Formats: sequence, structure tokens, C-alpha cells
Amino acid sequence: MAAAVVAAGLSLFAVSPASAAATTATFAKVSDWGSGWQGEYTITNGGSTPINGWRVEFTLPSGTSVGSYWDSLLTQSGRRYTFRNREYNGTIAPGAAVTFGFVGAGAGSPTGCLLNGVSCTGTTTPPTTPPATTPPTTTPPAGATPVARNGQLKVCGRQLCNAQGKAIQLRGMSTHGLQWYSSCVNDASLTVLADEWNADVLRISMYIQEGGYETDPAGFTAKVHDYIEKATARGMYAIVDWHMLSPGDPNFNLARARTFFTEIAARHRNKTNILYEIANEPSDVHWSSIKSYADQIIPVIRAQDPDGVVLVGTEDWSSLGASGDGQGVARILADPVNAANIMYTFHFYAASHDDYYLSTFRDAIAKLPLFVTEFGTQQASGDGGNNFVQAQRYLDLMAQNKVSWTNWNYSDDGRTGAVFTTGTCAAGAYSGTGRLKEAGVWIRDRIRTPDDF
Repeated sequence: MAAAVVAAGLSLFAVSPASAAATTATFAKVSDWGSGWQGEYTITNGGSTPINGWRVEFTLPSGTSVGSYWDSLLTQSGRRYTFRNREYNGTIAPGAAVTFGFVGAGAGSPTGCLLNGVSCTGTTTPPTTPPATTPPTTTPPAGATPVARNGQLKVCGRQLCNAQGKAIQLRGMSTHGLQWYSSCVNDASLTVLADEWNADVLRISMYIQEGGYETDPAGFTAKVHDYIEKATARGMYAIVDWHMLSPGDPNFNLARARTFFTEIAARHRNKTNILYEIANEPSDVHWSSIKSYADQIIPVIRAQDPDGVVLVGTEDWSSLGASGDGQGVARILADPVNAANIMYTFHFYAASHDDYYLSTFRDAIAKLPLFVTEFGTQQASGDGGNNFVQAQRYLDLMAQNKVSWTNWNYSDDGRTGAVFTTGTCAAGAYSGTGRLKEAGVWIRDRIRTPDDF
């Protein structure tokens, strides 16, 4: 990267203005991956009175455009882009600053910048406050990123809906464990995932045990922060996956989960692209224990981020109870999680999970809001032969009912479920299909088909 990625959310911090300091809007490219970049403007009030509302406008050259953006409202006229404050960051005290960011496609940079009608390079008096009326947001151009087109997601009845209330389906990939395959999650691979595969969503799978979070909480939290920024810069949604497996009771990690989700939600609360998967695959526990865990973790997230969609694991390795007594859906319906903007997860592996699982899933779709955060075309071990016929039956059902999904997994692990051949990540050869396994070619083709946003 050209520069270290910094948190793209709102920052409000004190500075010590020099005598007669200027009020400025300063631009920086904080990440550059060749075909695009992440940019930020920092508006610094060097005057002696508050700024009550701001407007930053600039021109981008032909061939360069804005995709996703955050902490601002955007209107566009030709190549002229105008960003205005949101309701929460319009006032800037003397000696303070706010930051907003966006993703640029193409190699160009902003020119002709004005802050409230005055040059962004500075004036010794605060710029005139712009009109109080809020301009309408523009419809994103064709080819804009999933986040730019859909904004903050919400749960509408049993559907995942975009900011306009339209039911949508997200399709994308899950990482493998970050303690083993973080080398596969980098700027080059994620640019391929976003731009070539046209993925809408990245699931960031952070194991808790097995050499994961519990061995280095600060280090793994930092990794997740970084991958969220990388997904955000490319306009993808990011699922933060608390990947607990063994022990199967999520309450075993309750204190760790509180600490982790507090930090993640606090850092990224102003983003519109974060989903929280709070328990990957509970096992050997009753629904009441899973619900008790959810009842304690969801308020932790909501205290920081009131809007993010939360994904709740289900019984028997998130099979909705199909791997147990088959009553998992009935138990959820009898005692659902009492919270807004939540969905329940279902996982399947097509070579292992037959028509009984498919029927369980079909029945649940009619009763619960569902998100398939993990599936494969092979056996439940993530290895063995692929059953593409059965996998397609699941995908057809999800497409018909707009159930979102992420496939396991975007790595070069030796098992058949990893999309890349062994050694791909070390070689950095992600583009095209030459380094894809059979399952990789199959899932890439199904992610690349047009979205219905």
C-alpha cells in the first residue's frame, strides 16, 4: 500500500492552532491499489468560532469517479462532487477537526477544492455556513460498489434490506482462519475479489481457540480492524465472524466476546458496511444457552453501533438443529432473540448435507430471517469431492428467496474447499482462473453474475 490504512470513521480531536491559523480541508490518499484508492479529507477549524455545517466540493478528472463514501452526504454534477456533513458531525469547534472518506476508482486526484465556497487551502476566518437544507443524495452510477448502492442494511421482516427498504441478496467469500492464512487476505487478493469476482461481502473469520484470538487478543483485533478497512476501501460489506468452534458453548468465551465486540463496534460504528456474526457454530448446547449468550452480546454491540445487523448462530453447528433432533427452528420460533436487525445463520456442505438439510432450510426460510454465512460444495470437513448438483439446489433456493451467503473459503489451503491451489498466496497470483481449484472456478462464476440491487 502507498500509505497505512487508517480508520475511515469519524474522528474528532483537539489541535493547537497557530496564531491566525487557517481553516482548511486537507486531502490524503491513505491507500492506493493501482486501479483505485481510499481518500480522506480532514476539515480543521483554525478560527475562533465554531463551524456549524460544512461543504467540501472538488472536481475529478475524466476516468476517475467516487464509489462508496462515509461520514458525509454526496451530490454529483458531472465531474464535480460535493460532500456535506451528516447530522452528527456538522459542528466543528475552534481547534478541532473532522474527517470524512470515500473510495476513488481510477488514477486521478481531486482538484479545485472549496470548503464552504472558499479555497480548501485556508482562510483565517471561518467560512460561511452553508444553507441548512439537506440536499438529496444522488443515485449511484452503474457499476458503483455494493455499499455505495445499498448503504446501511436492515432486517425487514424475514429479509435483508438495503437503506431504501429493498430486499437484497449479498454474495461473497469467507476467509479461512487468520492465524493460518492471513497471507491470503491482502490488497491484491481483495481487489481481485471485489473487482473481478464482483463480490458484495467479505466474511472475516477470526478463530477464538486453535491459536486464534485467545493467544493474542490485541494482535487479532488489529488484524480484523485492518481487514474491515480493506473491505470498506473496496466498497464491500464486512462480516466480523467470532469463529468459535470448540468448546461449542459460546458462553465459554463470553468475557472475550464482550471485550472484542466493544472495540470493533466502537471503532467502526460510523461505517454502514459492518455485520456482526457473534457465534460461528454453537454445538452440544441447547438453544436456550445460545440465546442467553446473544442476549448478553447484542447489547454490547448496540451500545456502540445501534444499526449494524447481528447474525446469531444456531444449534448443531449452525444447522438450525438439522444435525441434531431437527427441532432447532421450532425452538427459535418459541423463544426468538428479542432484538431488532438480527438474523439467524445456517451452514451447509453440499456433499454431506442431503435433502433433509435442504428441507429444513426451506422450511426455515418461510419463518425466520436467515443468512448463510458458510457453505461449501464438498464434505463438512471442507475436503473431498464436490457435489455441484446439490450445491446448485441450495443456491437456487437462496436466489429465489434472496438469502445472502458467503462461501468457505478464500485461501490456498490444501483441501478442496479452498478456492486457490496451494502456493497461490505466496506467489500473489490471484487474478483470472489459472490458480483456481474446481470449486473456485464454480463459485467465482456464481458470484460474478449481476446483482439485483
